[in-house]
Amino acid sequence: MNSMRRQAMTLAALVVTWGVGSSAVLASDDTWITTKARIALMTTDGAGRNAVKVDTEHGKVTIHGTVESEAVKEKAEATVRGVGGVTGVKNLLQVVKQSRQESVKAADKDVKDAVENTLKADERLEGIKVKSVDNGLVILEGSTASLANELRAIEAAYAVAGVRQVDSGIATKEK
Repeated sequence: MNSMRRQAMTLAALVVTWGVGSSAVLASDDTWITTKARIALMTTDGAGRNAVKVDTEHGKVTIHGTVESEAVKEKAEATVRGVGGVTGVKNLLQVVKQSRQESVKAADKDVKDAVENTLKADERLEGIKVKSVDNGLVILEGSTASLANELRAIEAAYAVAGVRQVDSGIATKEK
């Protein structure tokens, strides 16, 4: 009887341990999916960029926020569906007509200098450079250890006046 009791306790411990371990793996996968989805949205023209917020639970992604048209709403959803690991997308984006603000015009050289200075100011972004700027389109290159740092670099570039779009050629060690 003691042997059966020990086996039952061992089995129960394994089930608990496996359950806790799998939750951590799912949370890690969800974080990865969220980060990849945000990168995809920010680097896909017409997909909402910063206006789209992303939440992930067990591979199911919810996108929410406001966008300026039905076309942007649809493109955002299609972009997120294309991210590996996504098992479903719930699109809660709201279409809100916004008055078009004149985008800030700036010389490409000034934009490039400003983005490079912004990247240099954050030591986590060491190894990421501006490959080129053309009419406000910033192309980033280099490498970083994590997807979070790639996303941080893209967001930093978008924060610079005169940046119209960002394309990432950044290689990450984290896949």
